[in-house]
Amino acid sequence: MELDDHNGETDSVTPISQLGYEACRDELIEVVRLLEQGGLDLDTSLKLWERGEVLAKRCEEHLAGARQRVADALAASEAEQD
Repeated sequence: MELDDHNGETDSVTPISQLGYEACRDELIEVVRLLEQGGLDLDTSLKLWERGEVLAKRCEEHLAGARQRVADALAASEAEQD
């Protein structure tokens, strides 16, 4: 995905599937900042909002995976103690 920077140039954006949790979170923070700042045209705002939604979902996936890893580790630890 590429976002127009209002002067006809576009910035390449890393596919969300390739981003780790911290990168997703940081980009999501930046998307929110830009949207809250305002002054963007409607199309750019919608593109940012859509990317923000996908970033938020990816963050949730990362966190769910981390929770599962912790749960698995705790279960394995309990099984070893039995």
